[in-house]
Amino acid sequence: MSTTTLNVSIESASRLRTAAAAAVAVALVAGLSAAAAPGAFASQSDDVLSAAHRGASESTPENTLAAFRAGTEQGADLIEIDVQRSSDGELVVIHDTTLTRTTNVEEVFPDRAPWNVRDFTAAEMQTLDAGSWKGAEFTGEKLPSFTESIEVIRKSGSGMLLEIKSPDLYTGIEAEVSDALRESRGYVQSALGQDELIVQSFDFDSMKTFSEIEPTIPVGLLGTPTIEELPELATWAEQINPFHSSIDAAYVAEVHRLGMDVLVWTVNAEEDMVRAIELGVDGVITNRPDVLSALLEGQPKR
Repeated sequence: MSTTTLNVSIESASRLRTAAAAAVAVALVAGLSAAAAPGAFASQSDDVLSAAHRGASESTPENTLAAFRAGTEQGADLIEIDVQRSSDGELVVIHDTTLTRTTNVEEVFPDRAPWNVRDFTAAEMQTLDAGSWKGAEFTGEKLPSFTESIEVIRKSGSGMLLEIKSPDLYTGIEAEVSDALRESRGYVQSALGQDELIVQSFDFDSMKTFSEIEPTIPVGLLGTPTIEELPELATWAEQINPFHSSIDAAYVAEVHRLGMDVLVWTVNAEEDMVRAIELGVDGVITNRPDVLSALLEGQPKR
């Protein structure tokens, strides 16, 4: 593709989004209040998805039911969660492959180093405190099971952005995730009908496997594959989900040209949210869904 052709494509793909975002960008740079650009993002509010990263993880303990509920309360369209597997074959929700950062596992099981998630049963993990590290008010929050998480998110009205974490450690987890989703009666059909279910991973082979098991559920690829890699990926993936600073408008336009969406992570500064929206992304994954929601409504919260 020539530079001229690409520029035309970019202009066509992002003209409306850029025009709407530019007014707010100028206001932010100038240090003006939201009143200086009333409603500047109004036309974008229905187009840019807000995804609460591990729930509302800035204000609540990540990947807990409290965080998922708070994400919905703070306006998130999607709740992003991480799924792994216990030693006895249960799907559990936690980000790290070890339990040390977000639980009191070293106190409860001092002789079980290195405290890998896959080395503990689901019942053992239920004895851990997954909340007090974030604040005393969250003492007693538990690591939720995947089934619990589905039900809470389903009832909340938000959708789910589900990351299969480190699938190379959990052979066959793709089919297990599929089974768990299907066991929640009517959930998959209902969520897909509202565009509220996406499965993603950094492991592209895992996502290709999942897409073969569940061809109706869209998959997202975490990372920034090269422009040259995108056409093949577009034959089976629905999203490219890169780190927000790793892309430019040309990249977003090319992903869109190939029929895929772009959700960027993890965007916590307001100026970075503005930049992402100016690039024409389809969704923003953030620890601060309240800030993003306010921005999309034209009322930036600093």
